[in-house]
Amino acid sequence: MSQLPFLLVDAFTTRPLSGNPCAVVLDAEALTPAIRQQLAREFNQSETAFVDRAAAGSTEFTVRFFTPAEEIPLAGHPTIATVAALLHAGRVALPTDGSALVLTLNLLHGPIRVDVIPAAAGQPPLIWMTQRPPVFGAVHAPEIVLPLFGLTPDDLLPGAPIQTVSTGTPQLMVLLRDHAALRRARVADADGLGRYRATSDFFSPHLFCLGGATPAGHTFARHFGTPPDISEDPVTGSATGGMAAYLWHYGYLQTPNFIAEQGHDMGRAGTVQVRVRGHRMAIETVQIGGTGVVVLEGGLRGDL
Repeated sequence: MSQLPFLLVDAFTTRPLSGNPCAVVLDAEALTPAIRQQLAREFNQSETAFVDRAAAGSTEFTVRFFTPAEEIPLAGHPTIATVAALLHAGRVALPTDGSALVLTLNLLHGPIRVDVIPAAAGQPPLIWMTQRPPVFGAVHAPEIVLPLFGLTPDDLLPGAPIQTVSTGTPQLMVLLRDHAALRRARVADADGLGRYRATSDFFSPHLFCLGGATPAGHTFARHFGTPPDISEDPVTGSATGGMAAYLWHYGYLQTPNFIAEQGHDMGRAGTVQVRVRGHRMAIETVQIGGTGVVVLEGGLRGDL
């Protein structure tokens, strides 16, 4: 029987069973897109990463990301998980001189850069993902969007546009007035959200407010999905990148470097380090950083 190695990695955390879990399948080059989609639904994580085999010593890998419903071009927590898995499996190694390891991940829409920074002994390295330059998309009507989440336009931060922003995957950015509004949010009309998404320009909605879940954080967020994708994603990297571009562009943060927090109310607290480079009106890059912890590893068996 064939066997492919896989790992389950919790991203954006240093503690197992927190952060956001992601299945990472290695040596996946022989798997067809249809089989990858079936496996993503089998794992039933928000995303599953598939990594093709690379030559020994290579720092360049071909990677694809699938939700239970579809392939997506870029994802943050699977990037962190993929690199953590490659390190754990010995496919790459940190330089012995203490310098950063620089990797290239070739994704559906082209390569991205990942920098791995060594940490103190016993601690996982910090993985920095450079996302794509932000693209600001459609502006959406609050009276249409907010009821989909059981909210009203009064729950929006006054003056904040609801807008699609992409740093690789387009996400709907919804800046709420406070933590109370964010905690009240839910998918109140899944069918309506699915219909609206199907005729719009975003992949999934990202609701957030200023102020962290803990004193260390600067933002707190929730990220929702529609079936067959999971209903709420604990900690999101690509959406955090779009959120960072939104907040910096519109002047809601005074510093381009900040801490984003997510998942605390789900019992899966996650921390994302964020860096934005460039003028508010001409953002050059967004980077998100985090750590990953391997929870389990095994093999996929059968004639896939």
